[in-house]
Amino acid sequence: MSKLILSLNDKVIAEYMLDKEIFSIGRRPDNDIQIDNLAASGHHAKITTILNDAFIEDLGSTNGTFVNGKIVKKRALSDGDKITIGKHVLSYEHSEIPGGVKPVKKKNKSATAIADAPHLQVLSGAGIGKQIALTKRLTTVGKPGSQVGAITHRSTGYFFLNIDASDNSSPPMVNGKPVGAKAKALQDHDIIEVAGIRMEFFSA
Repeated sequence: MSKLILSLNDKVIAEYMLDKEIFSIGRRPDNDIQIDNLAASGHHAKITTILNDAFIEDLGSTNGTFVNGKIVKKRALSDGDKITIGKHVLSYEHSEIPGGVKPVKKKNKSATAIADAPHLQVLSGAGIGKQIALTKRLTTVGKPGSQVGAITHRSTGYFFLNIDASDNSSPPMVNGKPVGAKAKALQDHDIIEVAGIRMEFFSA
């Protein structure tokens, strides 16, 4: 379970468990997380949680949303990230294992083992030929701050999600067609392009 810790001048004000898909942040009282400060817009930002991954999106605020000191429009969050809105800081904490128990490390799988399971194969860029095993419920691909997509495994199959695309870049594509807000179902040998990197999807 993930949570946000709201603080001002290094003093903790409140903690919020991210126990629903969308959390709104802003100055107005109808937000899930209210920041009572003029530096925050009425509806400043929102956090979307998909399975074990969370993404923050600025909602066109006046003063901007910052993650680790850098202004963002939409990006994936990692454990320990600091979200700054005005002088308020929201610390993002994420633990996949209840009770803080560390997972047992597994030996690296061979290329043959990966090839026999659902995976992506990189077709361009510095990592050409690399295989990415789709062993998690959600696997992110791309470059944070530039363009980020995700492969999610649902009961009905694998889907591609457009998570983060800056205004200056074209949206991610599947088989040459842009992917919008709606998840795109993937078929064997579909070609995904995100952040200028082409990858082929293998269902097994």
